[in-house]
Amino acid sequence: MKTLKDFNFKNKRVLVRCDFNVPLGNQGEILDDFRIRQTLPTIEYLIKEGAEMILMSHLGNPGGKFVKELEMKPIAEKLTELLGEKVVLLENLRFSPGEEQNDENFARELAKTGDIYINDAFGVCHRNHASVVAITKYLPSAAGFLLEKEVKTLTNLMSSPQKPLIAIIGGVKMETKVKLIDKISAVADFVLISGLVNKAIIGQKIQLKYPEKIVAPVDEIGGGKDIGPATIGLFQEKISQARTIFWNGPLGKVEEKEFSAGTEEIAHAIINSGAFSVVGGGETVEFVAKLGLTEKFGHISTGGGAMLAFLGGEKLPGLESLK
Repeated sequence: MKTLKDFNFKNKRVLVRCDFNVPLGNQGEILDDFRIRQTLPTIEYLIKEGAEMILMSHLGNPGGKFVKELEMKPIAEKLTELLGEKVVLLENLRFSPGEEQNDENFARELAKTGDIYINDAFGVCHRNHASVVAITKYLPSAAGFLLEKEVKTLTNLMSSPQKPLIAIIGGVKMETKVKLIDKISAVADFVLISGLVNKAIIGQKIQLKYPEKIVAPVDEIGGGKDIGPATIGLFQEKISQARTIFWNGPLGKVEEKEFSAGTEEIAHAIINSGAFSVVGGGETVEFVAKLGLTEKFGHISTGGGAMLAFLGGEKLPGLESLK
């Protein structure tokens, strides 16, 4: 996979696929600009190297048609504010049905606007979309700094983590969790799971590959809506021994304040452990941001589904097309 350092960008038109799919408020205001800020190193490098840049991204799920509330205008304004200069940003890619269909003609039209294609959108690398996959047929292609960092960090997590490695798995989407638990259990010393995940494993009679590594809650609050004090203590004790920590999914119903205490305690325990921490998944990243703790973790992944697919050992179309 080629990276930014493999090209000379002077006077070249560079088409950069970013992931600016950020949460918006009722007035169209950006609620969290984390994903935008993560792509700045790539954008700033290309500016410094004398490239003429064209940025592109999707926003939300307009379903292949124009949706006023999902125009890229607030993103463009935020980029201008962060960079101190105007950038060229194409309109929402998903306004065109060709994007999600991985349509060759749509990819060819996009490719006409650039000389080189850079993918810096790890969050969509599990999608077989035109601006991620088909476009690489028409332009010399490489990974941006963010994509490179994500792949490197997640590969190291699975192949050569500093031990002990503790994984913490919460959330509710069980179909993705089981594969992840089995994969990460192969390298982790312990996997701490939430009450909901534990109930699903028992209720669905799921056979895990490494049951001896699973640490389940010993008490709960609100019928499983949060972990109880004894579980917090048990989890803190395991976390304190870790040198590497992977965390995906809240441990309670964090959208309700009274059931967010357990997850908050665990977030602080991870930070206080001094271990290298990798955090991913939309809900988890959002919760960490709400607590104002984003900068305290080693690596916050910009990919939810993409990260889970990557760690689960799946081949990601967006990465395969760059090879």
